[in-house]
Amino acid sequence: MAKKIMIIDDDANFVRYLEEFFHDNGYKTCTAADGADGEEVLLREKPDLITLDLEMPKQWGPRFYRKVLDGGEFEGIPVVVVSGLHGIKYSISKAVGHLEKPVDTKRLLELVRLTIG
Repeated sequence: MAKKIMIIDDDANFVRYLEEFFHDNGYKTCTAADGADGEEVLLREKPDLITLDLEMPKQWGPRFYRKVLDGGEFEGIPVVVVSGLHGIKYSISKAVGHLEKPVDTKRLLELVRLTIG
């Protein structure tokens, strides 16, 4: 069974790009436009890994992480931060990777494969 990646990002074009990229590499996907929507999708979809943007409407990525993943029921889900903000490696210290936009898809795929297969 294919592993599922949840993409949380407010840039619809980037989300479509990542969806196609992950599908082409054998993964299923689910998406959310920001951290607030991400909470509902996480409960429904139970992904194996999350790519998380930092700056989004309603709820930023770090707040979503602290509220839902850090110490909570979903703490074991690995996170790859993908953002256009500088200094992203300091945003979520427990993330398995931090990639700046425009994303290096080779590095992203490497992180995903090393983390969830």
